[in-house]
Amino acid sequence: MGSGTTDVALIGAGIMSATLGTLIQHLEPDWSIEIFESLDGAAQESSNAWHNAGTGHAGFCELDYATPLPGGGIDVSKSIAINEQFHVTRQLWSALITRGILPAAPGFVNPTPHLAFVTGAENVAYLRQWHDALRTEPLFANLQFSDDPAQIGEWSRALVDGRAPGEPVAATYEASGTDVDYGALARALIDALDARGAKLNLRSRVTDLRRDGEGWMITHRTRTGIATTPARFVFVGAGGGSLRLLQRSGIPEARGYGGFPVSGKFLRTRTPEVVASHPVKAYGKAEKGVPGLGAPHLDHRTVDGEDSLLFGPFAGWDPRFLKSGSRLDLFRSIRPGNIGPMLTVAKDNFDLLKYLIREITASHDKQMLALRGLMPSAVDADWEMIDAGKRVQVIGRDATGRGGLQFGTELVISPGNNLAGLLGASPGASTAVPVMIRLLQEAFGDRYGGWTEPLRELVPSLGRSMNTDDDWALEIRRATAETLGLAGA
Repeated sequence: MGSGTTDVALIGAGIMSATLGTLIQHLEPDWSIEIFESLDGAAQESSNAWHNAGTGHAGFCELDYATPLPGGGIDVSKSIAINEQFHVTRQLWSALITRGILPAAPGFVNPTPHLAFVTGAENVAYLRQWHDALRTEPLFANLQFSDDPAQIGEWSRALVDGRAPGEPVAATYEASGTDVDYGALARALIDALDARGAKLNLRSRVTDLRRDGEGWMITHRTRTGIATTPARFVFVGAGGGSLRLLQRSGIPEARGYGGFPVSGKFLRTRTPEVVASHPVKAYGKAEKGVPGLGAPHLDHRTVDGEDSLLFGPFAGWDPRFLKSGSRLDLFRSIRPGNIGPMLTVAKDNFDLLKYLIREITASHDKQMLALRGLMPSAVDADWEMIDAGKRVQVIGRDATGRGGLQFGTELVISPGNNLAGLLGASPGASTAVPVMIRLLQEAFGDRYGGWTEPLRELVPSLGRSMNTDDDWALEIRRATAETLGLAGA
């Protein structure tokens, strides 16, 4: 490839590309980096602050991360793994602030306690069991439990005001939770990349990826026409647009993947007294037959210095994979290799389809009724509906070769082809750093051994479990919390 070839091309200017570019720039400062973004600014799709609930997912309140066992116990290993991954992400933020690469943390992260909240005797018993399974784990040692409405009211008046006397309720409380503006964070990282030599191409929509020797030729539509850029390595971090580009690349690792678009919606209030009544993020338990992504949650948000509450998620649907996408996105993604898994998923997940239909057709009154399940005193006039980001639910072949829904963050890596991409969303941005470190390890296997020490400068816990050493983990948590302005977190 010629001298004009960029070493690393990042498609999409969201939190994932921003994180990967930041790591590569630290590891290989002489490598050229070029970023392609179809919109006129960074972090305008899934990373946008109003397109997600801003939860620094740490397993403190998401009940769907735990799995009930046949014998009556609960497997909480995923909650622990997610918590560790978020602490890895926090370590990078802390290191970048210390080095002056990121601005002071209150611009993108704020202390916001996390609660799990349930009603009904059966759910109260489950929450107690969930708490008992986690409280002995070092990273969850401060997780509190209460079934006393008065105590819960001290954590959040919104959860108990107006509730029927005697209704069984319970909550867990973790003071070290956070609210994260991933849009502000991604833009700060992109600005830092740009200032240190990376090239940012806005309004540059990538339409094709073709092999070019050992690298790739990237075709992108700009304001002035069609252009091509050669690159040695390509990362496709384009959110809902990733599937189509991975398919266009022809790499074998992308075969069999499909996607089903789901639109998100939230009820939002900025009424000061309502916002003040709920200074936390509270997650409920999803109904039977509803996937974990449908668990109701009432989230305190801080965006551009302004506080608000979001409640959701409510599902909508149209065939676009991005808010700025085409209504032909879904149909263009169908291939001979993925139509079988997609049809299998449709047949095997009838409960999910019923849930989506119910959500799409729900009236405003039903949406407010759902809100009052967490916040009984909610008044219609205080709340507005806003459109959130697009989520493309990943469909892939399971171990049996049949179609299966993939609810996590799916890395698609083709080491021999110098290309990688990311599908899925949850828990998404909160685990950006460990996901991108895994990408580095698998996509650059021949170089990764020499990168471990430089990476450990940014992530002290690299290669070691934080949940197995109380004092050591606490030391790291205190250091990152201090840098991030999260006292006691």
